[in-house]
Amino acid sequence: MYHDLLSPPEVQEIRSKVRRSATGAIAPIAARIAGGDERVDGFPRDAFEAMGRDGLFRIPFAADVGGDDLTYRATATAVAVEELAYHSNSVAAIFDVHCILAGTALDQGNESQRRQWLRPIVAGELVGSFATSEPGASSDLSPVAVQTVAVADGDEWILTGRKRWITNSVVAGVVVVLARTGNSLTTFIVPTNTPGVAIGTADRKLGNRGQITADVILDGVRLGPDAVLGEVGGGLRIALQTLTYGRIGIGAAGVGMAQAAFDRTVAHLKSRHAFGGSLASKQHWQFLMADYATDLDVARTLYLKAALRLDAGERFPEPEAAMAKLRGTDLAARIARDAVQAFGGLGFVRELGADGTEGPVEAIYRDSKIGEIYEGANEIQRWVLARQIFGRDHTG
Repeated sequence: MYHDLLSPPEVQEIRSKVRRSATGAIAPIAARIAGGDERVDGFPRDAFEAMGRDGLFRIPFAADVGGDDLTYRATATAVAVEELAYHSNSVAAIFDVHCILAGTALDQGNESQRRQWLRPIVAGELVGSFATSEPGASSDLSPVAVQTVAVADGDEWILTGRKRWITNSVVAGVVVVLARTGNSLTTFIVPTNTPGVAIGTADRKLGNRGQITADVILDGVRLGPDAVLGEVGGGLRIALQTLTYGRIGIGAAGVGMAQAAFDRTVAHLKSRHAFGGSLASKQHWQFLMADYATDLDVARTLYLKAALRLDAGERFPEPEAAMAKLRGTDLAARIARDAVQAFGGLGFVRELGADGTEGPVEAIYRDSKIGEIYEGANEIQRWVLARQIFGRDHTG
């Protein structure tokens, strides 16, 4: 029902391209990824290689590092996330961290850093990761909260600390790490084969089981001056700018999951008959789905507006970025919950014992919750919006 009056033609072409790729390569393996065990099945390498083979990692980047050199890179990237999340939010998250977080951060480096690290990420030859969160610091990235420390030793740096919830870390070739340097924060490029770098055991999670997360342990990691990304003390700016882009991506992922749950529910309501008619003939479901169709239009428009502002040169496109993340992820969780209700018992099962039928919506239900938590919890987004409404004098 959505009429896209915002996306430029090149973005609409990217949507079609990614949809073909996701339908052909991701949809057939989505159930395996959603039902897997992170520690047993590990990183879905086939999904990653398919995205690289189909050129999806080129979408966000300029030609000088092997990218597609699009005019509307952020908008095209957000659209790609939505299309991937329609089939697998895990795969969308892998793409998001590889390209939007690690890739965008590295894109702010000097030419030597971009050539060494960003080119292989764009080519899919190297997996990228991004590490800001810690056991005691996630939404709060103030210098006081961040406990990973980088100490200068001549013109070199020694990193010590522990990062948590780090996506792609188990297979990453490089991790972008935020660390405290005195009273400020600095971003470092850390190759995972550097002595002192260790990757913890993969987390077992409620959902997004193909998005492998694990701790990154830094034990006296010695880095040269070329490991500093940007300026010493400029890490918070890089992190916040990158995470703003990331919030747009997570909002788009929410829309992708919400659309998938919506489509499956509509088909079920039309085909399932009870009490003398289809479930779709019941006013409760008619009104509920009408509201959700409206919400989907709003959520998709919000992330497109935020991404278009980013493409226009706005480093922090608020309030749309916060709104997009808040509304897209909230909507995914709400529609997924009602999708389970609409399907009844079949909505609650992973696999039906009678004939092996896969549960049609339980994976979306499990996967949707994390969207409200990561890359800035939704409570933080509400605070960002409140600050826009009332000003810092009232909100802090």
